Amino acid sequence: MEIIERGTGNLFNNPDADAARAFFRQKSRKMENKLTTLTEAVARCVHDGDYLGLGGFGSNRAPVAVCHEILRQGRRHMAYAGHTTTHDFQILCAGKVFDRLDVAYIVGLEARGLSPNAKRYMQSGEVEVCEWTNYCLSARLKAGAMGVSFIPIRNLMGTDTFRYSGAIASRCPFTGERYVLMPALYPDVAAIHVHEADIYGNCRIRGITISDLDLARASKHLIITAERIIDTAEIRRDPTQTVIPYYLVDAVCEVPYGAYPGNMPYEYFSDEAHLQEWLRVEKDAEAFKVFLDHHIYSCPDHQEYIAKNGGLRKMQALRQKEFMIPEAGANKEAPK
Repeated sequence: MEIIERGTGNLFNNPDADAARAFFRQKSRKMENKLTTLTEAVARCVHDGDYLGLGGFGSNRAPVAVCHEILRQGRRHMAYAGHTTTHDFQILCAGKVFDRLDVAYIVGLEARGLSPNAKRYMQSGEVEVCEWTNYCLSARLKAGAMGVSFIPIRNLMGTDTFRYSGAIASRCPFTGERYVLMPALYPDVAAIHVHEADIYGNCRIRGITISDLDLARASKHLIITAERIIDTAEIRRDPTQTVIPYYLVDAVCEVPYGAYPGNMPYEYFSDEAHLQEWLRVEKDAEAFKVFLDHHIYSCPDHQEYIAKNGGLRKMQALRQKEFMIPEAGANKEAPK
C-alpha cells in the first residue's frame, strides 16, 4: 500500500490487532456475578499509566461517578481519549489524571462555556497531545472493535489536524483513491454509564450511544455503572435491548444518578446551576482546591456528593425537568 504522507503526532496506544486479540483470547467469558462497589472496581481495573476511554456524549450519560473515584484514588500519568468530552474532561483535568491526550473535543462545556482549570492544565506544558477529530476517534474505536489495526476514512485530508495527528495518508490498492488510515484504539480500561444492567454485565442503554458500543468491544477492561440493577430474567425476556453483552464487562456497579451533574436521558436533566458553579469557582485556583476537597475528595462515594448538592429533592426536580413535568400548582388559574 502506497504511503503518501504521515502525521507528526505520537500514538499513545498500540494499534497492533494481534497483540490485542491475544489479550482478548485469554479474558474470561464466564457468566459470573460481577457486582461490586465502584471503589473496588476502580482499584482493580484502573492503574497509573493506563490508556483510559470514557463513554457518553458531551454531558449526556458521562460516567461522572467513575471520574470522581479515579480522582479519589489518585490515578496519574494516564493516557486519555478526549472524545466528545465535557464535564468528564473537566474533572480529570482537576486531578491531573492524564499527561498524554488524544485531542478531539475538550475544555468546552458546550453552551455553558470553557473550563478555566482545564484550559490552564492544557496550556501548562504538562500534557503531550496528539490531534484528531471526534469522528477520527470513533473510527479508531471502530477498528478496535473490529479487531483490525487500522480503518480507512476520508476525514482530515488537507488539514493541519492531519499534520499533528498520528494518521497516515495512503492510496487505495484497488482504485488509487486517497484515504487517511486511522490506527486502531484499544484502551486499557473504559467506563460506561448505562440505564440498566444485570449482575453479569448485560447492559441496556436508552437514547444515543455514539461510539460506546465500539468502546466496549475495543477496551481490554470495562467498568459498567448503572442507574439500576435488574434481574437477568428481564434481560432474557427481551434480549434485543441488550447492547453490551456480559462477556465484555469486568465490573458492574449500581450507581443511581451516576451521570450527575450531567444529563441521563429519560432519567434526569443536567444540573445547570451546579455546572455553572464549577466554571465560576475554577477561575480562582485556590478556591477550586477547596471546592474539590468538599465535593470530591472528602466524599466517600457519589451519593454523598449528590447529598451535598441538594440530595433526593434536587434529583426529583431534575427528573421533572427531563420529562418537562410542571411544578405542582404551576398551571392553576390565579384567583379572581
